[in-house]
Amino acid sequence: MKRIIALCLILVITIGMVTVSASPAGTQGDPIVSRRHLEGAFSDTLRSDITTSMEGAASTAMSRLDVLYLSAAGYTFTRRFTPVSLASSGTISLGPGSSFILTSGEAWLSVGRGTVVNISTGSISATGTTLVANQRYFSTEDTAVIITARSAATGLVDGFFNTDGVATPPPPPDPSNILPFSDVPTTAWFRNAVEFVFHNDIFTGTTPTTFSPNTPMTRGMFVTVLHRLDGRPDAGSESGNMFSDVTHPSTFYFDAVMWANTNGIVTGFADGTFRPNASVTREQMAAIMYRYAEFSGEDMSAASSTFDAFPDVNTVSGFATDAMRWAVSWEIIRGSGGMLNPRNTATRAEVAQIILNYTQAIDA
Repeated sequence: MKRIIALCLILVITIGMVTVSASPAGTQGDPIVSRRHLEGAFSDTLRSDITTSMEGAASTAMSRLDVLYLSAAGYTFTRRFTPVSLASSGTISLGPGSSFILTSGEAWLSVGRGTVVNISTGSISATGTTLVANQRYFSTEDTAVIITARSAATGLVDGFFNTDGVATPPPPPDPSNILPFSDVPTTAWFRNAVEFVFHNDIFTGTTPTTFSPNTPMTRGMFVTVLHRLDGRPDAGSESGNMFSDVTHPSTFYFDAVMWANTNGIVTGFADGTFRPNASVTREQMAAIMYRYAEFSGEDMSAASSTFDAFPDVNTVSGFATDAMRWAVSWEIIRGSGGMLNPRNTATRAEVAQIILNYTQAIDA
């Protein structure tokens, strides 16, 4: 009897083992995940799932891209704002990702699909919206919009567009003419000098849109210009004997005057002042430039004949005679109306020209 019972137990255990071994690894029937399962069925299934997911995402992305380009078919594309003129009842259609700015006249928009956003206000513009001048209306993804002029109108468009009006793409800008200053015309005698000092970060404007070429140059401004020309070096720990009227580090010229004084480029006046707000004279400018060139290791030779040819050489102060002779010899200072005018002040335009003359002389 005992033998029969033992045989029965062995049979039950054997059937259970067969059942468990028939269950997939990692399931309730076989909770132990084998290495063979991980490297085999599990990894293969995971790769398949990832491939299917990625292929689906790529297919979706390509389909959306096709829709974008198909929706822009037949449209003109401009990378920057292009002026456009519309007659009364004239239209301009915007493709996805395009925008329009009304600059004159009256117009309204009709949204065929999608969303138009007024970027200037952050609001959504629905069909029938009257455009506000100088505000930017943006056609978002999968959007089509038509803008209709109520009267003769003008505007600026960028991106994909189609119009029954007249679009005039602006000519590409000439890099040599790019200046933000309204008071520096292309025909001005100092135009090239201002371009040089501005693009080399030697001068800044007096405002974002003005250079003020006829404004007198102060001594503080002039030394600041030389400091920038030299790459804005640190004066170091030895600041030299500073001046009684240059004591506030917050002033724009403080670091420049400290650097120039430390290196013997400026000496100041007998009373211990520098007078940073006083207009710099032509002979003072020549003296400072002379010391700067000497500090920089430039050729300091000078021909007296050019200097002596000016009728007012006797009006040059003693401290500036050698400097003025050098500056005239190298054509850094070229005189004005046949005169040196050493005691006259210099304007911002004149200083810009002198800086350009100096750089051209030392590079020759």
